[in-house]
Amino acid sequence: MADLDAARQTLLAEVREHSLVIGEVTLSSGAVAQYYVDARRALLRPAGFLAAGELIAAIALEAGASAVGGPATAAIPPSCAALAVPAGHGLVGFFVRSERKQHGLQRWVEGPVEAGDRCLVVEDTVTSGGSTASAIERIVEQDLEVVGVVAVVDRLAGGGERIEAAAGAPYRALLTIDEVYPDRPDRG
Repeated sequence: MADLDAARQTLLAEVREHSLVIGEVTLSSGAVAQYYVDARRALLRPAGFLAAGELIAAIALEAGASAVGGPATAAIPPSCAALAVPAGHGLVGFFVRSERKQHGLQRWVEGPVEAGDRCLVVEDTVTSGGSTASAIERIVEQDLEVVGVVAVVDRLAGGGERIEAAAGAPYRALLTIDEVYPDRPDRG
């Protein structure tokens, strides 16, 4: 088994170096922030990918999940990372579309999952939690069981609480903005 403390420290270093963008940015919620965290910029590099994969796969196994996934784009790097590490070899991945396809199977949830599968929902960065909560609704509509939710980075803006309420399952973040950017101007 991988050293999860070392994986967490590697992920933190990668997110600080590659994902933290200082400057005014409009978030998906419409709010304006003085910094932005694009976790994909760390997750799509080998060190960040493997570190996140080790951590997410360990949480999936602990929760008894057979699948990892979540909102399209946001969940693809972290779920693929979990599948790529040795601890995740028993898992499958999935993603939830923002709009149902009008052709083919017309599914909201894409991937090798079936009703009753136990799913760990993953998300790269959580602010308000809206997109994750919406994805959870679609997952539950497909008769999949949500056993937990993991964010790579939580901006500590109330999204975690919203997600946990939607999921009816535990929520946890691998990292928080307090760790990634402890000197940020809006820290309370």
